[in-house]
Amino acid sequence: MKRTITTPAPDATALIEEAWQDVGASFERFCLSAGIATLCRMMKEDAECLCGPRHARSGARIGHRWGRTRGRIAFHGGTVPVERPRVRARDGAEVPLPSWAAAQSEDLLGKWAMNLMLINVSTRRFGRAVRLPEGDVHAARGDSRSKSAVSRRFVELSAERMAEWMASDLSTLDLLAIQIDGLHIRDDLILVAAVGIDADGVKHPLGLIEGATENAAVIQALLDNLIGRGLDPGVCRLFIVDGAKALTKAIRQTFGRHTPIQRCQVHKARNIVERLPKPLHLPVRKALRQAWELDDADKAERLIENLARRLERASPGVAASILEGIDEILTVTRLGLPRELRRSPACTNIIENMNGTIRRVCGNVKRWRDASMALRWTAAGMMEAAKGFRRLKACKQLPTLRAALNAHHVRHNAVAKQSKAA
Repeated sequence: MKRTITTPAPDATALIEEAWQDVGASFERFCLSAGIATLCRMMKEDAECLCGPRHARSGARIGHRWGRTRGRIAFHGGTVPVERPRVRARDGAEVPLPSWAAAQSEDLLGKWAMNLMLINVSTRRFGRAVRLPEGDVHAARGDSRSKSAVSRRFVELSAERMAEWMASDLSTLDLLAIQIDGLHIRDDLILVAAVGIDADGVKHPLGLIEGATENAAVIQALLDNLIGRGLDPGVCRLFIVDGAKALTKAIRQTFGRHTPIQRCQVHKARNIVERLPKPLHLPVRKALRQAWELDDADKAERLIENLARRLERASPGVAASILEGIDEILTVTRLGLPRELRRSPACTNIIENMNGTIRRVCGNVKRWRDASMALRWTAAGMMEAAKGFRRLKACKQLPTLRAALNAHHVRHNAVAKQSKAA
């Protein structure tokens, strides 16, 4: 007489009937119970496929049953216990059940942690965010909702996504403009990021690198990374920067000394006005805005020079600051871009908006341990900001920018060939 000594598996039908009875009290518990019942049925079928029917003799079976054990699967940001059968091969090795492996393969816990931390839910409040305190789903100790477990999952997933993003291919992007700006983390740590605008007006976070200061070596390392990932240095593109000389130096060394660079007009106006007495703020801003809205670059330059001349006696330092980098301030005007298209490339608002999202995402960080932590959080913030990126408002006029860049490239190449011939 055969005697069953193995612990009987839970009856999937009974579990579903019990869950259906509870649906009126708690739909959440019904979903959990029905899901566990379905998974138990699938694991039972997997065990029969590997071992054959119970008590049957078959030479084709892969392994034999080896009792049952408890495991955990992800549910609502935590884990719940599930009993599963075990199967051993003829050589004694454990044979995985396909259904159990599929239930554990998707990193739902890491996605929960990543999503909630990006919307400023602290690790201490993570458990309350994913499970109601008065809910019917039991929250036991060791269910992967502790602050340490959440932090470990965020570190692992953010590092994985950052590595994947920093190794992505850029050769498929038809970029017309690139904005570069620095983000200060602490006194001895700064991160420099780049955002690109393609021919369809779509914005793409391109890269990120750390450094002690925003110097030419750090910018050069970022540009080398972009080129190594497929950015063609032979294509003429418009670069938008905030006015740092290190940015301009590294860009011209990498892409050529005639590369069009636009300095942020918003930064320029702010730096000028902040050095003037308050009664002069409005007229100076009005004069600068009037110059930048002109379609003729020469007239705009004369207007700015007149403004500097008027301020030369009262504020000679400000007058010199107005004239400093005047060519780069009017780059988009010299390219002949329409007024609607000039608004976005004339400033670094796109990357500044992304930096605002990064600061919001990193709001719960109280202490930066090292540069790798800052890189992970900032990269996560950049990818979060990319979800809200919209196309450039004047995206239909971007062919004008492409034609202007091509004409600029051809013109300066011709001048360079003539100078060599001479």
